[in-house]
Amino acid sequence: MADAVWFPAAGVVEIRAEPPRPVGQTDVRVRAIVSGVSAGSELLVYRGLAPSDLPPDLPTVEGDFRLPIKFGYASVGRVVEVGAEVAGLEVDDMVFAHHPHQTDYVVPADFPIRIPKGLPAERGVFAANLETAATVVLDAHPRMQEAVLVVGQGIVGLLVTTLLKRVGARPVIAVDRHEHRRDAAVRAGADHALDAGDGLVPQVLELTGGRGVDVAVEASGSPAALQSCVDTAAFGGTVVVASWYGTREVTLALGGAFHRRRLRLVSSQVSTLDPTLSPRWIRERRTELVRTLLTELPLEDLISHRFPFSAAASAYELLETKPEECLQVVLDYV
Repeated sequence: MADAVWFPAAGVVEIRAEPPRPVGQTDVRVRAIVSGVSAGSELLVYRGLAPSDLPPDLPTVEGDFRLPIKFGYASVGRVVEVGAEVAGLEVDDMVFAHHPHQTDYVVPADFPIRIPKGLPAERGVFAANLETAATVVLDAHPRMQEAVLVVGQGIVGLLVTTLLKRVGARPVIAVDRHEHRRDAAVRAGADHALDAGDGLVPQVLELTGGRGVDVAVEASGSPAALQSCVDTAAFGGTVVVASWYGTREVTLALGGAFHRRRLRLVSSQVSTLDPTLSPRWIRERRTELVRTLLTELPLEDLISHRFPFSAAASAYELLETKPEECLQVVLDYV
């Protein structure tokens, strides 16, 4: 039997036993080592705030957003069985899979991503959020020496901050209401780390000589933060919405700065890539970028808490009640 994390109702975590699936000719069986708990979209689903009429976009998810649902997408494990027609993966390979938190699972062999040999399993859990961060930066199109604002320094926001520095954006201004995350943003390369309280707009304008930022990224998950991004963007600037707000209402004042400054409002979502970048940027190229970043970035430093898989409910409770203490929370299976 395999055990999996389910959300039977909003705010409730349950570990359910599931019968083992047979391995088909083109499948592999993976035994989990560690998985990452998302403080963004996964916590939104846990809270019951995902739109009930929106179908999940991962084939490994079971149930739907009306709940119950088995949801998650950052599992690292070892291949323990391969189908007769599988090529490219072998028993004992370590892989990342967009799969819910589960001790043992079967997926098509072309679904997991092989993790570079010798890499700690903990690094692998960042593959999904690195995909998201890379997609956000591709959607933002920042140029060298352009000022960028990143509101929200959870894991996605921190990774966006890191990648923006790598592509030459300057200054990178990080914003978060939690001091722990602001400190992490500075370590990630932010030139400035500001509190998300009152006075954010004048602070950003002062740091940019009154011009505003060329790009603003909203990655906090807070609908109210989107207005700050609009209000700090320079003429002709771009506002990238990296958050998923679910069923929460988003109200924007579009009659002032947005209207006069000819701003662009862009939705960034990891399951697709900006069509204007094709055929240069395809999913396979992004996957190779993620593999490279997994080996280069100091990702273990972002893990703030570890829980045994059996204590998964405590992980969600911590994220819900003490977000100021958390960066990446992981579940250990061994």
